[in-house]
Amino acid sequence: MQEKHPSTRAIRQQMPSTEYREHSTPLFLTSSFTFPSAEAMADTFAGRGEGIIYSRYNNPNVDELIAKACSLEGTEAGFATASGMSAVFASLAALVEQGDHIVATRAVFGSTHQILSQILPKWGVTYTYVEPDQPETWADAVTDRTRVFVTETPSNPGLQLVDLEQAGTFCRKHGITFIVDNCFATPYLQRPADYGADLITHSATKWMDGQGRVLGGLLLGRAEIMEKVIFFCRHTGPAMSPFNAWVISKSLETLAIRMDAHCRSAMTMAEWLVDQPGVESVHYPFLASHPQHDLARKQMRAGGGIVTFELKGGAAAASRLLNQAQLCTRSSNLGDTRTILTHPATTTHSKLSPEERAAVGITDGLVRMSVGLEAVADIQADLQDGLQ
Repeated sequence: MQEKHPSTRAIRQQMPSTEYREHSTPLFLTSSFTFPSAEAMADTFAGRGEGIIYSRYNNPNVDELIAKACSLEGTEAGFATASGMSAVFASLAALVEQGDHIVATRAVFGSTHQILSQILPKWGVTYTYVEPDQPETWADAVTDRTRVFVTETPSNPGLQLVDLEQAGTFCRKHGITFIVDNCFATPYLQRPADYGADLITHSATKWMDGQGRVLGGLLLGRAEIMEKVIFFCRHTGPAMSPFNAWVISKSLETLAIRMDAHCRSAMTMAEWLVDQPGVESVHYPFLASHPQHDLARKQMRAGGGIVTFELKGGAAAASRLLNQAQLCTRSSNLGDTRTILTHPATTTHSKLSPEERAAVGITDGLVRMSVGLEAVADIQADLQDGLQ
């Protein structure tokens, strides 16, 4: 299937049919699996025989999702977790030990920041933030105990980009593992493995599901790295449920056409927002005004489905806009068929201090919009009054 288009692989790559010859993959809602004999059971547990042992380890529905995601990302192995944040945590906890050090770009998701600043330090793991757009300074943060470099691009919610080619070169030079959160772009718009990423994380809850139905996370990467990650996940238990895997796997069949539509509408909304009187600034990677526009064009197929904009009236204006919206949804989620408005300073990034938010461009007037699949004219009409 590797020579086929990503859309074809996402649709046609699925588990072999059962004796019932079903066209659509069935659900395997079982916690455990049986064995034809005591010897077969012993061989499977010892790794000498084929077979599935337990759904915390793997499951046919989960295996199908992983195979699709690896095919789309161009990676060798993967593991599916119960949520995106369990994938982020496992990507770090599986690879660091007491006394190790992590370098991370400053513009990371709020919960990722909490893992780096509050959870891992309890186990003697330290971190240093670097600026995502200043790769010439990253080497200053590296120590002899630095084990991983962590980034997300585009970032949540500021839409800052990291040059993946430069990041790959940096990690190879210093012998550290290169981890990329690829949630906002999805593998359809961007493939970090093509630039040397060792491990890629996803909140499959977002664009991969695409309809706000289920939680899920993915860890995808090189076989050598994934061997450590899979061991950690199998024995700590953040496994994705078979049902959620089935839902997300089916959703990947429409990922390409959905993302094409999201990106078209997001670009239209970004251009429209620039001209609204109540808007101070608009951030979208494929806008010519974005400071990293050329980089976005270099490493992304399109700009993605997220637009952020800053209102002239600050927090009060943001509150008014969210409250007057009748079509757009107020939610902390993103990546849905329905357009969603979020105020990061009081929700997803509220646990950061004002200084920490300011450092990554999250002002009190910043609004994050996940552009859905409604008619763009209807989204604009819904926001028109609140943007005056």
